[in-house]
Amino acid sequence: AISPSPFIDKELYSEIMRSIVFPTVTHMREEGRKYKGVLYVGLMLTEEGPKVLEYNCRFGDPETQPQVLRMESDLVDILLAIIEEDAQGKEIQWSPKASGCVVLASGGYPLAYEKGKRIEGLNQASETPGIAVFHAGTKFQEGEYYTNGGRVLGICASEENLNVTMEKIYKSISGISFEGMHFRKDIGALREE
Repeated sequence: AISPSPFIDKELYSEIMRSIVFPTVTHMREEGRKYKGVLYVGLMLTEEGPKVLEYNCRFGDPETQPQVLRMESDLVDILLAIIEEDAQGKEIQWSPKASGCVVLASGGYPLAYEKGKRIEGLNQASETPGIAVFHAGTKFQEGEYYTNGGRVLGICASEENLNVTMEKIYKSISGISFEGMHFRKDIGALREE
């Protein structure tokens, strides 16, 4: 996952809010199901415009991790404002930096995956300036980390541009290992279609 998306400008963002998000929330309210919380809208951009793939009442994973790195506003304050119904008109402040996140997955994932594989090099990655490690499917046991899920770790960074960000992430990943570990090597590789 990367943030900000190079494919969504202010005009497209406004269209998505106007044609998808606002009608969704309005319809829920009309049905007597007023929604208060996080609404993740998974979209696909097509030639006919944005299309909804899924809704989730949670943050997207791993889409949220790079956004959190760019967020200059306090996430807790934002969530409290939502709970207290005082979020109307509040602007979230974002860093102009480019952020990215690469997921390290267990052998077999997304099908039947392996657990209990010792993770090497994690401390070094965690201590690298500018690298954020998000644990997903890990277990800490007797001073060591082990795999305990399909998506094991999210290795993330936020730098002045996407190329520097992704280089930093992939360099950090090169020091991490566990049996069966695999990950996409094309995150942040933008293509002209």
